[in-house]
Amino acid sequence: MTIQTLAIFFMVTVAIGGIAWVFVYPLLSGERHAEQRRASVARTEPAVRTTGRHQQKSRREQVEETLKEIDVRARKPKNLPLEMKIDQAGLSWSKRQFILIACGLGLLVFALMFLSGLGLLPALAASFAAAVGLPLWSLSYLKKRREKKFLESFPDAVDVIVRGIKSGLPLVDSLRINAAEAPEPVKSEFRTIVETQTIGIPLGDACAKLYERMPLPEANFFGIVISIQQKSGGNLAEALGNLSRVLRDRKKMKAKILAMSMEAKASATIIGALPVAVAVLVYLTSPEYIQLLWTTDIGRLMLAACAVWMSTGVFVMKKMINFDF
Repeated sequence: MTIQTLAIFFMVTVAIGGIAWVFVYPLLSGERHAEQRRASVARTEPAVRTTGRHQQKSRREQVEETLKEIDVRARKPKNLPLEMKIDQAGLSWSKRQFILIACGLGLLVFALMFLSGLGLLPALAASFAAAVGLPLWSLSYLKKRREKKFLESFPDAVDVIVRGIKSGLPLVDSLRINAAEAPEPVKSEFRTIVETQTIGIPLGDACAKLYERMPLPEANFFGIVISIQQKSGGNLAEALGNLSRVLRDRKKMKAKILAMSMEAKASATIIGALPVAVAVLVYLTSPEYIQLLWTTDIGRLMLAACAVWMSTGVFVMKKMINFDF
């Protein structure tokens, strides 16, 4: 009876955690505020200096139209399509393959839990967590890992384009160099840009679509610079050189913020893991003493209240130490 109760509590906790990660975490992690800041950056009008009032007005209008188009394109919907989530995670699966794998995983977990004698409700909770929570969490994890790798190599790729343009190469040839020699995932993203431009799409639009596959401010900046240069002209080498410096400064700032927040993250991890660790140690030393928490009604009520308050505390600490810029 004790093992069954523990299994039920564990499976329900996993299911609640999966639901909270998918639906509640984006609201508390500051992602929506970061999207608003990215949109405000995209709407910022750059200062353009040209000779002649008519040329200045014409170029300003072109820049404004370009920024409006990129702003509309960069606005992500609240619920992204599953195909886009799979693409952002770097997987080559189709939507049908992903759904079949998730359903198969859920059925497998349900069969294992039900045949082991844990009951119908724990098996349903575990299968829901395996079929919905685990696949979506895996996509989110793979997406963040891919974005991190992209940011590590993207400034070097921009420098390669700058050196190629300064040496006399066309922009497309400089992009092809990154598509052939840059590390992944920068290599595959630039290859997609080159292939998209080859089939007839303008180069500015092809670079702007990078933000759809890699939803990062750095990718949006790159698309804005290329789109404006393609439509209104300008010194592309100088603009990309400034962009490269901005990307490296953002990388340094992100590393500095990570180093400053590591102490708070370590403290939050210890505080969050301390109740679980103490409960496990008490159960190993005095199981009869702690069994009252799940063998009595008031004990179950206390466990539920502790789980709610601990989850609230973890989310609050996560939001406090989540720095975005």
